[in-house]
Amino acid sequence: MVRYRRRGRRDPLLLAVAAGALLAMVLIAIAPRGYESAWLLAARDDPSALAGRVVERTLTSAVAEREIAAALGRDDIDLANSVLELSQSRNVAVDPALVAKIDEANSATATAARNAQSFAHGLFTGEPDDMVGLAGTALGDLFVFGDVRDALREGLRLANGEPADEIILGLSAVGIAATAGTYVSMGAGAPARIGLSLTKAARKTGRLGGRLGQAMTRSLREAIDWDALRRAFAAASITEPAVAVRAAREAIKTEKVGGVLRVMGDIGRVQRSAGTQAALDGLRLAQSPADVARLARLSEKQRGKTRAILKLAGRGAIAFTFAAFDLAAWLFSLLLAAFAFVVAVKGTTERTTLRYVNWRKRRRMRRMQREIAAAQQRLATPDAPL
Repeated sequence: MVRYRRRGRRDPLLLAVAAGALLAMVLIAIAPRGYESAWLLAARDDPSALAGRVVERTLTSAVAEREIAAALGRDDIDLANSVLELSQSRNVAVDPALVAKIDEANSATATAARNAQSFAHGLFTGEPDDMVGLAGTALGDLFVFGDVRDALREGLRLANGEPADEIILGLSAVGIAATAGTYVSMGAGAPARIGLSLTKAARKTGRLGGRLGQAMTRSLREAIDWDALRRAFAAASITEPAVAVRAAREAIKTEKVGGVLRVMGDIGRVQRSAGTQAALDGLRLAQSPADVARLARLSEKQRGKTRAILKLAGRGAIAFTFAAFDLAAWLFSLLLAAFAFVVAVKGTTERTTLRYVNWRKRRRMRRMQREIAAAQQRLATPDAPL
């Protein structure tokens, strides 16, 4: 009798079944990741939901206490308050000793000292660090002092052929024109005015994202007649601020400045809802005007918790590219696992069919052998009935 399987050889059918079972478990294991990625993509227009999912996976008591301690060490009370507020809203326990330190830092005496220093710093340098510093910066810009100072400095560099910061100069020119609009509209343009001041401050301190800065440069080049601005500043001097004001107003193309003011308005909304530092942190993370708009929507929902969310989630709070990458990786894994599973099922089916066919052949052979043996026995016994 022919043997169809050698002793000690692994059974191909068992191997195929084991491979199929293993791949099925892999498919089950990666399904939750695909569901989460798909959910994140579906929520791409809701930055609050995106940020909430990221923070949910990141924020623990240890993380919250570490971030609060680090913020207090840098004297960044605003971030410490934001992390504490976010932790309390999500029922994450924080060491009472750290809470006591935050309360002490928020005392009237400590706050008054910080506010006085911050206001003066924002007024004279145009680089605010908090709401009070922004008040000083905004006061200078609202009375055109800050914008004229920046426009003269960068405009004279431009006229003299020296390297000039086009973003600072362009925003200062728009700010001079927007300030008049703020007065005329009785404050209706205040968010854009605040946004201009904040963006200039972010640019000066290196907190304006590179891609967002490039997008602003393109918008400002379309909204400003740079040749007219250069000629005007070539005839001006540092003692003639009126020339800068007039040149800036005349160089603005009012029909094309709407896009710039819209972005500035979104930045102003962030500052109004979540604070100055949250707006500056957001400008560092944002890479496009669309990111700024999502940041504004996030801040209007999360308020004081926004800065802590940005610290923990990074760009994941306002962008969904990470979800798209996760979904693409999951789809690739799914397709690879599915293909391997189909191959395993195909191999299992083929081996099962072959085993069944061989079994049928052996069964037929055994029957034929019995019939031959019976015929031989009858032939060997002549008296046996046929």
